[in-house]
Amino acid sequence: MEVIPLHPLFAAEIVGADLTRPPDENLIGAVEDAMARYAVAVIRDADISDAEHIRFSRAFGPLELPHRPRNLAPGAARRRMAPELFDASNLDDDGEIIPYQSERRKLAKGAERFHTDSSFHALPTKWSLLLGHVTPPPSVGGDTRFIDARAVYDALPEAMKERIAPLSAVHDFWKGRQIAGLKKVTEEDRKALPFPPVEHPLVRVMPYGRKALYIGGHASHVVGMPEDEGHRLIEELYDFATQERFIYRHHWRPHDLVIWDNRCTLHAATPLETDAYKRDVRRTTINEYGPEISAVDALAA
Repeated sequence: MEVIPLHPLFAAEIVGADLTRPPDENLIGAVEDAMARYAVAVIRDADISDAEHIRFSRAFGPLELPHRPRNLAPGAARRRMAPELFDASNLDDDGEIIPYQSERRKLAKGAERFHTDSSFHALPTKWSLLLGHVTPPPSVGGDTRFIDARAVYDALPEAMKERIAPLSAVHDFWKGRQIAGLKKVTEEDRKALPFPPVEHPLVRVMPYGRKALYIGGHASHVVGMPEDEGHRLIEELYDFATQERFIYRHHWRPHDLVIWDNRCTLHAATPLETDAYKRDVRRTTINEYGPEISAVDALAA
């Protein structure tokens, strides 16, 4: 296998990985090493099934499972994909395009602000692995942008590093959606995804020792500060982190598998403002440890 850098700071393509076979020690070690160095890894031409996607993901940690609404009877919903996968597509269960201006698609607009997956969960998130089964031409939108939050931390002024070292941020799914522009949040919304706010340190130390700024679209304010003041600090850090020098932009091709480390990167979708193209992208998210469970079910465990 060969690892080819894609950006001066981070992100790389892994060439020569065969994901149709059960992952062996060599593949697992190569991917772990690439992720520790680059934080985002791209494997092209990963024309694999849902089962192979799940098998590969489980080699690196237990799955975080999608939440199944409690009022949905078993077998009631037709699924285009395995139930272990998160759906990041613009398609309904029958494979038809969901109109861009529909209420269902509006909720997904929160993903257009830089964020890290599952930061609003208490589960110990690790990586996300997103596979593009069908992707539109890059010229019409649908790219994904990534930020190396380790490089962001390294570039912070020393005074800011000292200021944020002891601080934690509140990560709140629904406040994050409101900050992203989804103003109307109903009680039905909150009941469907009943995530309570969680707290995470603003500075996260990776297992290999590098520090990363842990913020993103779900971070609303700072613990122990007046909410407005804490929100201003988060936005100041967000503005610093989203400078172009820290961003890698991924132009999707069919069968790209993109892996990113949620502990030290941010990512943002770019909108596909058309109903002319299908985009079928499916994601696993893995945790560092623990049972395979949804975040909502974990609240009741």
